[in-house]
Amino acid sequence: MGGAFNKVILIGHLGKDPEVRTLENGVLLCRFSMATSETFKNRQTNEKSSHTEWHNILLWRGLAEVADKYLHKGDKVLIEGRIRSRSFKDKDSGQIKLMTEIIGDNLQMMGSKKNIDVIEKKTLEEQNIKSFVQESPIELDEDFPF
Repeated sequence: MGGAFNKVILIGHLGKDPEVRTLENGVLLCRFSMATSETFKNRQTNEKSSHTEWHNILLWRGLAEVADKYLHKGDKVLIEGRIRSRSFKDKDSGQIKLMTEIIGDNLQMMGSKKNIDVIEKKTLEEQNIKSFVQESPIELDEDFPF
C-alpha cells in the first residue's frame, strides 16, 4: 500500500453525556469519553481478565448535533474516524501534556433501546406519510360511481 492511512473503528460505551458547544464561527463541537473493553484468558492460570481503554471522542457539525440530541452516558455506539494527537500546556502545573483524540467521521447508535425506539417510530411515521401520499394521489377529473 503506497501512502499513509489513519482510520479507526471503535465500538464501545459512552463514559459520560456528550458536551456540546458552539464555537465563535457557529460550528458545533461535541466531546465525550468512550470505553472499549477486551476480555482475554491467561493461558498459564486459565484466569479471565479484562482491560478497558478510554478514548476521547470529538464530533463536529451535524454529528455533534445528533450526539447532543440522542446520546447519553452508557449508550453503545460505533465510531469511525481518525486518530489525532496534540499537545497543550496544563493551566495548573504549566507542564506540556499530550492528548490523543478520535475525530469521528461516522456515528452509529447501537445500544440505547429508548433512542432506537424514538428513531424507528419517527422513521416509520415518515415512511407511512410518504406511502400514503404516493398511494393516494388526488385526481379531480375522475368520475366516482356514487
